[in-house]
Amino acid sequence: MITISLRPVGRNWGTISFASTLYLCPILDLLLAEIPNKMQAELRLGLQEALVNAAKHGNNLDPSKKVVVRFSLIDDRYWWIISDQGCGFNPNCQYRDDPEEYLPPDESESGRGLSILHLIFDRVEWNRTGTELRLCKQLESRPRIPLLSRNNN
Repeated sequence: MITISLRPVGRNWGTISFASTLYLCPILDLLLAEIPNKMQAELRLGLQEALVNAAKHGNNLDPSKKVVVRFSLIDDRYWWIISDQGCGFNPNCQYRDDPEEYLPPDESESGRGLSILHLIFDRVEWNRTGTELRLCKQLESRPRIPLLSRNNN
């Protein structure tokens, strides 16, 4: 079951909550509905990774536990706050400038999600307990028409 409240307008936050599942297509479609087409593929990959982590690693795919996503557009930045009901996560590292430092040392798939998140989003932050992830993506800046100065001779 998916629960939706509010549609983000201005500084309001929309909220989607759902039982822990890996069937994320309808949730991703809702979260990306207002995103420009040219940004959707990249953001879909990043949000899917974050939602899978919350449902699978946070909530252990327990259908009685919810994943909650708050989302908004504030000052040309898209924000997503993803919360789970798990026992928390500690990425065991401080913020680094090189996303490749998050890659696991072996060839396994496990751990690649952190690298993906840091490559896609401008900001990736967890709360202290590791049950809430904040993601931010800056809108691509639009070229502005320079102001023409009048020559009053």
